[in-house]
Amino acid sequence: MDFTKDFFNLLLDFGDEWVITKVETDHRKFHVYLYLDYISDYYEDPDTMERASLYDHVEQREWRHLDILQYKSYVRCRIPRVKCKDGAVKQIALGWADKHDRHTFHFEIRVINLLQATKNQTKTAEFMNCGFRIVNRILHRSTERGMQRRDVSTVPFEHISIDEKSFKKGHNYVTVISHPRSGAVLDVGEGRNQESVKQLLLSTFNEQQRQSINTVSMDMWKAYINSAEENCPNAEIVHDKFHLIAYLNKSIDMVRRREVKYNDALIDSRYAILKNEENLTEKQREKFALIKSANFEVSKVWHIRENFRELFGFCNNEKEAGQLFVSWAQDSFMKGIKEVNKVILMFVSHLRGVVNALISNLNNAMAERLNGKIQEIKLVGRGYRKFVNFRSAILFFHGALDLYP
Repeated sequence: MDFTKDFFNLLLDFGDEWVITKVETDHRKFHVYLYLDYISDYYEDPDTMERASLYDHVEQREWRHLDILQYKSYVRCRIPRVKCKDGAVKQIALGWADKHDRHTFHFEIRVINLLQATKNQTKTAEFMNCGFRIVNRILHRSTERGMQRRDVSTVPFEHISIDEKSFKKGHNYVTVISHPRSGAVLDVGEGRNQESVKQLLLSTFNEQQRQSINTVSMDMWKAYINSAEENCPNAEIVHDKFHLIAYLNKSIDMVRRREVKYNDALIDSRYAILKNEENLTEKQREKFALIKSANFEVSKVWHIRENFRELFGFCNNEKEAGQLFVSWAQDSFMKGIKEVNKVILMFVSHLRGVVNALISNLNNAMAERLNGKIQEIKLVGRGYRKFVNFRSAILFFHGALDLYP
């Protein structure tokens, strides 16, 4: 038995002040119970670190620890309480677990590592042989801890991205503010109306930071534009390339759907038209070549989109970019294709933001990659019904936070 206790003391290493004095096993439940005692004569106030005197011990409590072979491991301990100089009676700091938790720090670290690997709370709970609620609580706690530790009050955020993400059925969205340079999500807000976005900006950045923001990449959502203009007065709005191309892609698909009713050549052509040429399969390449050379309206819209792509990075100043855009818009509008004309008029109504996109190298590329990663979180987690759970998951996986206890 002495060997067993010595072995576990060496293995667990809770510190010189803590010693395992007894080990029990329940072979029916496959449980191991490790009894831990505080053996030092030195006690201190857990808040001020000043010396204190032993008062008593609390009732025995139990913490889940890392499994030992096929056995669930539990630490049992009666925590000492001390009488401090101010007369208050407090539990001593443990060092191996939070006083409010029912698991050790080692257990929590393993859960965090498994969550990072699986992106799935249910699978993590299965691997750790524990309940889902424990894993979920650790995810929330570690995210809160990381957000409290993160101090970006002096970081000059010159460029930020604002994007939306749906998180359950219906028109339910969250707003994601990210930092393209670091690739980190700064925070997530519920909804995408002007007031909610304003509150998110105010809580994420202090006044000096909002004044120092030079550019904001975003979609053409009016609430985002208004909130950015109101709360980031020195920032230029940049309607990023990816969203702009997406609007044109949508118009291509709408025209294709209309024309496919009368042209059999357009059957099963959706991906052949919308995908980049270098990503086409051989079969799609043949289909694409046929459509590209035909006189279909969808072919014309495809050329309109490609001409718009060519505008990016072609010019370096606002005047030249504006002239090229107007020329493209006029020429494209004259084709008389109603689906694409609607998009052109929308671009014209947001001319400043579109021109800024043409002359800058700034875009929502990183935000779009984050969007894809957030979508992965949704798919693996089979969706989220509550905003607070979705927010914690996004920040846990993509907030670049210091999560560990």
